[in-house]
Amino acid sequence: VQLQACGGGLVQPGGSLSLSCAASGFRLDYYTVAWFRQAPGKEREGVSCFSAGDGDTYYADSVKGRFTISRDSAKNTVYLRMNSLTNDDTAVYYCAAVQSLYPGCGIRRSDYYHWGQETQVTVSS
Repeated sequence: VQLQACGGGLVQPGGSLSLSCAASGFRLDYYTVAWFRQAPGKEREGVSCFSAGDGDTYYADSVKGRFTISRDSAKNTVYLRMNSLTNDDTAVYYCAAVQSLYPGCGIRRSDYYHWGQETQVTVSS
């Protein structure tokens, strides 16, 4: 069971990036997936999640309206499209998954069991 996160990089304020979280060894169709991030000197925080149960999504207030989470079942991958990036979005980003077909999802760290490696997002001019 493995999650592979990638897509991070350096982008100017106002720019966009797309992160991807590819799963191997299990089907994401049966797993609720979330993105988390950790900025320097701060605790890891939840960003967004995608429910395997009903396709529902949830966003932290700080990214609502700017980020979009989606899933491509054929590619067994979850994406995080990030628009209108600001310096405050600079962080290492992680994807995480938990086997669940319950409706809805949340972004509490302790709810997630499988974690991918980090991908760095830096927003700077």
